[in-house]
Amino acid sequence: MPGRVPVAGESDALRAVLGQNEVLVEVMERAAALALPGWYVTAGCLFQTVWNVVTGRPPTNGIKDYDLFYFDRSDLSWAAEDAVIRAGREVFGGLPGEVEIRNEARVHLWYEAKFGVACPPYVSTEAAIDSFAATTCCLGVRLEPGGAWSVYAPHGLSDVFDLVVRPNPVLAPREVYEAKAARWKSEWPELTVLPWPG
Repeated sequence: MPGRVPVAGESDALRAVLGQNEVLVEVMERAAALALPGWYVTAGCLFQTVWNVVTGRPPTNGIKDYDLFYFDRSDLSWAAEDAVIRAGREVFGGLPGEVEIRNEARVHLWYEAKFGVACPPYVSTEAAIDSFAATTCCLGVRLEPGGAWSVYAPHGLSDVFDLVVRPNPVLAPREVYEAKAARWKSEWPELTVLPWPG
């Protein structure tokens, strides 16, 4: 049911499914070594891994990249973020997939120019995840010290496992949601895409 956080059993199921994507597991392990503030691996690489496993596809099918978000407002310059991105290229070198690193404290500086709507400054990585175009995307995982998995899923995980794409009209415009949903539906035709609210 949307609007709830995942219960322990759901988090365990998510970990079991995501663990089948060896690239994702390696990204998480290397990301933990970077020790970026407030980091999560998030977005498509997570829910698309679930869709692949649920529909019997290879776990990495259709995954374009692996998003790594962090939150550091101590320096909002592009130079500071670029230094982290460059360090990440070294850490994630050799993986069969690109890792996209973004400081979510800086998103408000460029979002309107790219998407045509203003984005208030985020207060955390979780707040950034909350604003994804579809609730299905609102998912983040990270490794805590000691190896435990931390799962952030403000809308629960039912839609993710049930192959439902549900709009999240809090920031991204309708056309962004519809373009993403159309692309996903072409790759995973089993999806149920719910319409943007009227």
